[in-house]
Amino acid sequence: MPAGGTEVSTDVAGVVLPSIRTRLARALGFWSLIWGLGVGAAVWLAASYEVDELLDDALHSSAELLSVLASRPDALAAEQTVVLGQASTAADRYAWQLLSADGVLLLRSARAPAAPWQPKPVTGFSNVPDWRLYGQPVSTGRVLLVAQSRSERLEAQGVVALGTLLAALIVGLIGQFWLRARMTRELQPLQDLSQRLQAWDLDAEGALAPGALGPAHRQELLPVHQALQDIARRLAVRISNERAFSAHAAHALRTPLAGIDAQIALVLRDCPMPWQSRIQRTREAAQRMQGVVAALLGLFRSGLKAEPVDVMVDELVQRLPMPRMQVVVQPGLRIRADADLLAAALLNLLDNAQRYGASQSWIECGGAGCLRIKDNGPGIPSEKLHHLQTAINNQAYDGATGLGLMLADRVARLHGGGVSLRAGQPGLVVMLCLSQAAPA
Repeated sequence: MPAGGTEVSTDVAGVVLPSIRTRLARALGFWSLIWGLGVGAAVWLAASYEVDELLDDALHSSAELLSVLASRPDALAAEQTVVLGQASTAADRYAWQLLSADGVLLLRSARAPAAPWQPKPVTGFSNVPDWRLYGQPVSTGRVLLVAQSRSERLEAQGVVALGTLLAALIVGLIGQFWLRARMTRELQPLQDLSQRLQAWDLDAEGALAPGALGPAHRQELLPVHQALQDIARRLAVRISNERAFSAHAAHALRTPLAGIDAQIALVLRDCPMPWQSRIQRTREAAQRMQGVVAALLGLFRSGLKAEPVDVMVDELVQRLPMPRMQVVVQPGLRIRADADLLAAALLNLLDNAQRYGASQSWIECGGAGCLRIKDNGPGIPSEKLHHLQTAINNQAYDGATGLGLMLADRVARLHGGGVSLRAGQPGLVVMLCLSQAAPA
């Protein structure tokens, strides 16, 4: 899961896999939004009710105060409508009317309408269009109506609702970011575990050493650590057994094959001419078997550490048993590699070229730490070449590559490099890179 970006992972089939972190982050974001809206709505309902009560209390208190003023004899002396005060921003919130018992408008504020709010005044709370009223009785049957505009009440409720909603959303977002950071921290041991597994070299180290996976910082990871340790142990035992078998089998066959080759050489020297071609083919078969044995030894050695030295490639090739293949080596070509492993890799690559119809091969410098092996054979179709390269890159040798390419790739990887295949037009070009700095 990439920091600062979107991490996309795929399985071996190329299918995009869902991310636990992304799914949980989306769920947290969604529920934070729902939570904010829900809390905002609930608080708004409660606040609206409380705001109504507070405003009604203020309306009631204002009516009581104004009723005292309206009871003054000099204020009520005139039996005609009198407008008190001037309209202003501060006076927009409240208005009042003083009505007689029969509904005649006696006094009113500047904001109040010229017509009575009610044809017959009613004490207590009531509603008329655009106004919320409270009727307060005063002396001689008169009623003081104090009103507040509904727009002002809605504005007050809106301010409360908006503030509540914003506060809930902010708290929800803060919680979402905090939980996401917490989730990343909780998943970090899985990232550490995967990095340790990627750094583990089974060929070089074998079984996982105690503590190689690091401590299980979470209780849920203990079974995973134990299962990985057990799998690594069983895998190391199996690989060790296979290497031991390959080594013993190769050593057991090497001496008899060398003896067979020597005896066939003696027979070839003394036998009549008509038999020499058949005996020569027999000797070539025995020499090819020696190459297979060398490959087995190379595979056994590929599980160990390479011991690079400066190798003169032409001198090394001269010692390889390739009777029918003409191999041209670039003069003075030198490379740093494990001589035994390089010999096994070259022997198998050249044997592959010969078996598929090549009669000549060229070994040249392919760059720093690389050998370029080209033959004059029929080559490989582009589709199959791509399939082979994919198998080599993924180390999926079984059923895709032969022993020669598999051994060459294992030897190259042991040196920190790799093998790449190219069309030679004609023939095939194999780039055998034996250095980490070499181009793949």
